[in-house]
Amino acid sequence: MTAPVRILVVGLGNMGASHASAYHRNPGFEIVGLCSRTITAKPVPDELKGYPLFTDYGEALAALKPDAVSINTWPNTHAEFAIRAMDAGAHVFMEKPIATNNADAAAVVAKAREKGRKLVLGYILRVHPSWMKFIEIGRTLGKPLVMRLNLNQQSSGPAWQWHKNLIDSLIPIVDCGVHYVDVMCQLTGAKPVRVHGIGAALWDATDKPNYGHLHVTFDDGSVGWYEAGWGPMMSETAFFVKDIVGPKGAVSLVPNDEARQGTDDLSDSADIDKHTKTDAIRIHHAEVGPDRNFLRPDEILSMEDEPGHQELCDREQAFFLRAIREDLDLSESMEAAVNSLRIVLAAEQSILEERAIRLD
Repeated sequence: MTAPVRILVVGLGNMGASHASAYHRNPGFEIVGLCSRTITAKPVPDELKGYPLFTDYGEALAALKPDAVSINTWPNTHAEFAIRAMDAGAHVFMEKPIATNNADAAAVVAKAREKGRKLVLGYILRVHPSWMKFIEIGRTLGKPLVMRLNLNQQSSGPAWQWHKNLIDSLIPIVDCGVHYVDVMCQLTGAKPVRVHGIGAALWDATDKPNYGHLHVTFDDGSVGWYEAGWGPMMSETAFFVKDIVGPKGAVSLVPNDEARQGTDDLSDSADIDKHTKTDAIRIHHAEVGPDRNFLRPDEILSMEDEPGHQELCDREQAFFLRAIREDLDLSESMEAAVNSLRIVLAAEQSILEERAIRLD
């Protein structure tokens, strides 16, 4: 019988707790420790009680000598923690983004190759059935493509501090943007050549732009935009736009708006399940007949039984286990993580320098 992968979980916030739960319930893993600077000051989820607790990452690595490390900390620690883990002989699962600058991103991938360690990034949309189908259909629409994507989140309650802390590391179009420009790159299979970003600082809790918009142009003529904003002032209107248009038609992820008609749920967009949750895929066919009327009606694919956030985290960790045990080649996904970060950082540079950025 194959021995379980001994894993150290670092960071126990929203994503860390979900990944730890996945390891706890997957017999292929054995959690050997939980690590966070504040882990002794906050309650540990009931299902995770009993595991050894550490407040110092270096001490945990040295004491436990884990087979793998799950890094779910603030983005500005990702690259350092990943490199230290791989130098200690561990495989790495790391929440996105891979780093906060291009040099560190390249260094993380180089270290994984040097040490022969598996590096899996938390690009949750890559294991999401609806998004996988969305991309599959989008690739049939011809070229060029127009890609319209956003994720605006209204911050209140716990999300107020969560978003504030995230902005201290990365602005919204960078932190969340890596997911969506990765989708654009998968859809086009093309090279990004130009990025333009705009931003605005609306939140007095931070001096960084809490709202941003990026535009990407690809060498096949495709174009895409992504919009992201966090803060208590953000509108709940049109926070979920996931739309692809091509010469042959369009495909859209459609949320269930019926549950959003009341006025008592004022921060629904900050619900982590709503970031990926869809209820249907709408497919529009562009063909028209001699009378210029459409030949086919739109199709609606129901996605009511799609997995929730925790189930998606379970899928990510099942893939991480498979990558380790089957020695999967992760070159494509590692390079994709570097590429998507390069695009969103170019958008941030564009905001700062007030000009479009050309990519080499």
